[in-house]
Amino acid sequence: MKFEIYQSEKNKEYYFRLKAGNGENILGSEGYKAKSGCTNGIESVMKNATDEHHFEAKEAKNGKWHFNLKAANGQVIGSSQLYSTKAGMQKGIQSVMKNAPEASIDDTTA
Repeated sequence: MKFEIYQSEKNKEYYFRLKAGNGENILGSEGYKAKSGCTNGIESVMKNATDEHHFEAKEAKNGKWHFNLKAANGQVIGSSQLYSTKAGMQKGIQSVMKNAPEASIDDTTA
């Protein structure tokens, strides 16, 4: 599992995504004006991912499931992809909890 830092062509903001070993995106960030903010976001995910109370499970209007990872102050630091089942979403949460704290960082903007 690894974090990928990238910059949007449209708005020039920096984003991160947490990718599974199979290349699937598990968690994505909001946009950051500065790369340092994006790096701080990754550090916050690494720190907060080990506490299941920081995860918020949600059901979308279309019946699919997703989750947010929140910092201690309640701010969302990452949002998941959509999962077709609640069980799939729960596996995604478990994967982030287990792997995010040790994930490598790949900066595609360097």
